[in-house]
Amino acid sequence: VQLVESGGGLVQAGGSLRLSCVASRSIFIMGWYRQAPGKQRELVASITSGNTNYADSVKGRFTISIDNAKNTVYLQMNSLKPEDTAVYYCNAFFGTHYWGQGTQVTVSS
Repeated sequence: VQLVESGGGLVQAGGSLRLSCVASRSIFIMGWYRQAPGKQRELVASITSGNTNYADSVKGRFTISIDNAKNTVYLQMNSLKPEDTAVYYCNAFFGTHYWGQGTQVTVSS
């Protein structure tokens, strides 16, 4: 399974970004993780069978969605904060975990 992410960048606090991740095949369980410098990788959001799960720190600000026809999962990030700065990784679980290459999100204050 190959995962290709896009959509990261530099944004001011309060701004928005949308991340996209295209999978090489349909996946039942997909999600987004992030890793800030000096910190462990953490789950941001996941989606399976239409059910979503979010980290407390992003609830109400981030929305994960999936387009099954395009094998693409999205992460809409609104009201971004400097503490959201991290490398964001797309994740797919299909017997084992698969990871994208990561995309940098930087939120300036």
